[in-house]
Amino acid sequence: MFNPNIFKAYDIRGIFEKDFDLNFVYSLGQTFPLLRRQDGDTDALKPLKILVAHDMRLSSPAINQYLIQGLLSAGVEVIDAGLLSTPAFYFAVSSQEADGGLMISASHNPKEWNGFKMVRAKSRPISGDSGINWLKDNIQETSQPDLQLTGKIIKLETAASDQLAHDLNFIDIKTIKPLHVIVDTANGMGAQYLDLLSQKLPIILEKINFTMDGSFPAHEADPLKEENMAQLQSEVLRRGADLGIATDGDGDRIFFVDNLGKTIDPAIIRGLLAQIFLKDRPGSTICYDVRPGQITIDLIEEAGGKPMPARVGHSLIKEQMLKNNVYFAGESSGHFFLNLDIGCFEMPIIMIGKLLSLFSQYSPDIAAQLKTYQRYYHSGEINRSVTEKEKVFTLLREKYADGHINELDGISITYLDYWFNVRASNTEDKVRLNLEARTKEIMTDKRNEILSIIESC
Repeated sequence: MFNPNIFKAYDIRGIFEKDFDLNFVYSLGQTFPLLRRQDGDTDALKPLKILVAHDMRLSSPAINQYLIQGLLSAGVEVIDAGLLSTPAFYFAVSSQEADGGLMISASHNPKEWNGFKMVRAKSRPISGDSGINWLKDNIQETSQPDLQLTGKIIKLETAASDQLAHDLNFIDIKTIKPLHVIVDTANGMGAQYLDLLSQKLPIILEKINFTMDGSFPAHEADPLKEENMAQLQSEVLRRGADLGIATDGDGDRIFFVDNLGKTIDPAIIRGLLAQIFLKDRPGSTICYDVRPGQITIDLIEEAGGKPMPARVGHSLIKEQMLKNNVYFAGESSGHFFLNLDIGCFEMPIIMIGKLLSLFSQYSPDIAAQLKTYQRYYHSGEINRSVTEKEKVFTLLREKYADGHINELDGISITYLDYWFNVRASNTEDKVRLNLEARTKEIMTDKRNEILSIIESC
């Protein structure tokens, strides 16, 4: 049996051996190739090539083995790419011209968790509406795996180095100065590509929590939580570094710390990257998620780009990028995407290289130059448990009816001096508030006002 709540909007994820087991993994392998039916492809004889990779979690090797067995029993040709970061997985699916892929990872979740990110050909994302819910409805659990395997396995051992070779074409190494950079990969997969990248750049790199270890001995692998950035912030100050870089568990999210030991707002990073990529493609459309980050919109418009809001979630943003031919997009949680010939997905190596080139031009230091972009005051994401989620949105519509209301993802309401978004959790009785304002006083006042409405529900 499995807990149906593991099927989420962007992936499959839960506590291994509580929410799902190896029999479920095997059944997923058998069922995943049948997504072709949802795509309108009923040719049962069409051979499929599916790429599989996994992160460093303690349960990932066993899950990898059972997943591959399930795929083989369905007659699939499996490309086993081994231990990989999620961005390298996306690159490998596209570069190997696979028909799809499954990445075994639970991203930033605690060590007991594991799961699957899934894509179609060219690493096109699979979200709840575009396949995950179909898998939930159609998976047939096998109590005993059928080991009569009819497919075949191809080993791929060069995916990470192949990705690096591709991404270096987008980085002007000669513009990067020997910056002193400290990286904290939280014992996750970011260590894989940062180690390879550091060998190609003229930077002075110091590593902390760099050994890949699925028990996460140092701290949780979620840099969105400020407490998980504390060690990196402290080390940047102590060692007098120019910059700090943090990655999450599977390496698809990146965060930055300035020379004063402060986390750089991802909305600023996103805006700076937007301006960089708008130089490549002037006038392009740039996507950003609906959580407030007005500086991103400012910087896009200042560079002549077209800002386009998107729903929260890496799969949903990538689907919108592909639909609207968006070149670059960034999410408040540290996902940064490019839409290139190879595919549309997170490309942290390129992002790091571009920012190192930009920061090499900053004088006297990075923090001093970033002050000009610190124009607004943000509440941070605030979660509250509620008993009636829909009542929250009804009350907000009534209270703020004179504001500009957008319901692309939850409810976003904009006034001249402040703006906010409230979204409901997909899996819990919680709502999430993000608010931004032009002054600290307005931010505090409106944050408290809206929280009082939420807490009444």
